Amino acid sequence: MGEIVGAGLLAHVPTIVLPDQLRRELNNGKESTLYTGLHNLRREVFNELRPDVVLVFDSHWFTTVEFVVTSHDHRHGLFTSDELPRGMSSVPYDFPGCPELAQLIGKVAEDTPECWVTPIDNEHLPLAYATLNFLPFLQGDEAWMSMSVCQTADQHDFATAGHVIGEAIARSDLRVALIASGAVSHTFHNLRDLRHHEAAGEEHIFSPEARDWDHRVIDALLDGNHAQVLGEMNQFLGVKPEGRFGHYQLMAAALGGPTCTAPGRLFSEYENSIGTGQVHIWFEQPEHGWTG
Repeated sequence: MGEIVGAGLLAHVPTIVLPDQLRRELNNGKESTLYTGLHNLRREVFNELRPDVVLVFDSHWFTTVEFVVTSHDHRHGLFTSDELPRGMSSVPYDFPGCPELAQLIGKVAEDTPECWVTPIDNEHLPLAYATLNFLPFLQGDEAWMSMSVCQTADQHDFATAGHVIGEAIARSDLRVALIASGAVSHTFHNLRDLRHHEAAGEEHIFSPEARDWDHRVIDALLDGNHAQVLGEMNQFLGVKPEGRFGHYQLMAAALGGPTCTAPGRLFSEYENSIGTGQVHIWFEQPEHGWTG
């Protein structure tokens, strides 16, 4: 029987892969805790867990009529971001996938009413940096997979698809780590102003309302109160969390949804990225299971 051995809400911000000097210059000479936090996560968590598979819920990968999960046996190549080609250009990547789990996810989805998840192994399927930016920090010998955030999905759809993920993992013989890759609030400053808001301090978050909601969500996650976060999703959507917070909703549903009481552990401070709210929070597998 397979299991989810750990899960995290992690920030994929481009600054983490910038050269050291430039990254610190943008933060008034200080190091970003989002950068050091991923190194700490590798040392303190991934090196100990040694999962068979890492499944990333990718908030930069939008699909429309279904969720898609990558089912490649292996992926390698060079990545240049269409969004930020100056900062992420011809970045090499090379990692195994897990077709077995992808096909199992697809099978469970087929047997689940009102759930559409398609495994795709097309060699030309694009990759997003919301997955790739973690590789320099976290990649070991494990397989890596990505799942899209369906842009027509609502809270019910995210819960259904996330439950399918959890069920498929349970039916496998794999030890899987989940990454919800994305921000909390996610509104950028205007182009004319954003260069004045590149430092990590939370005073640069787009609005006081966004900052207050981010803290409310983070505090609840640290307390293991996933029910509160999911129950207040419609209100939280008012400050435009990244990808309608679909990356977190999928992960939370796989962990048991509102019944999950796993407390989070901070692996970074709450930081700004040109107006958006960013944080690393890791959830360890409880001894009693994810559902409390």
